[in-house]
Amino acid sequence: MPNQSPVIADTLDHQALDRIMSERYSCRAFLPQPVPEETIRKILTTAQKTASWNNMQSWGVHLTSGEGTERFRKALSEHAATGAEHRRDIPGPREYAGVYLERRRACGFGLYNAVGVERGDKVGYARQTGRNFVFFDAPHLAVITCEEALGPYSAVDCGGYVANFMTAAASLGVASIAQGALGEYADFIHDHLGIPDTRQVVCGISFGYPDRDHPANSFRTDRADLSEVVTWVNE
Repeated sequence: MPNQSPVIADTLDHQALDRIMSERYSCRAFLPQPVPEETIRKILTTAQKTASWNNMQSWGVHLTSGEGTERFRKALSEHAATGAEHRRDIPGPREYAGVYLERRRACGFGLYNAVGVERGDKVGYARQTGRNFVFFDAPHLAVITCEEALGPYSAVDCGGYVANFMTAAASLGVASIAQGALGEYADFIHDHLGIPDTRQVVCGISFGYPDRDHPANSFRTDRADLSEVVTWVNE
């Protein structure tokens, strides 16, 4: 738009970003159609612009497509179904309490209601949890790793990368979901993908085109009001 004032341009940019972030959701059912490599490269190129501690850019990405996804899907889901011992590289939450427990429950029960799993149905819970390990049928998976020697801030940088990856994907019509659950099987993922011990598995991102008719994709989470998270210090 020629001769556009900086204020108007900034407002339009913000509106576009806010719309993309508002419409993005965690997709839990994908179509089998693969994402073109050109589109994936656009997502990766944008995500690579993520800010990081001392510009370390310490994230690593193992990205699967085609038979690579199918082999990994089959192997991980079969391994998870055995109930074999497993470990995380990065510890999970020590506990959920207060508002964090409330939000976790609201998220879980909202999903279960959407897919027809009644409260207390442990078999149904387990079945839905198992969907994580087939990547919700997504044609692609990005496994995100951080550098162990760089400490917690390497994982923090990866969090920014994951958010930017998913926002970039959404801007191109590609759905996604960040999966911390995959981190439960870090040892298996290391072996399957040949990830060295100096790297830590942070999470996976399943992505592809959404199955808009699947009930799991009718579910949406809400966001806390600013008053719940922001402390203004003016003096």
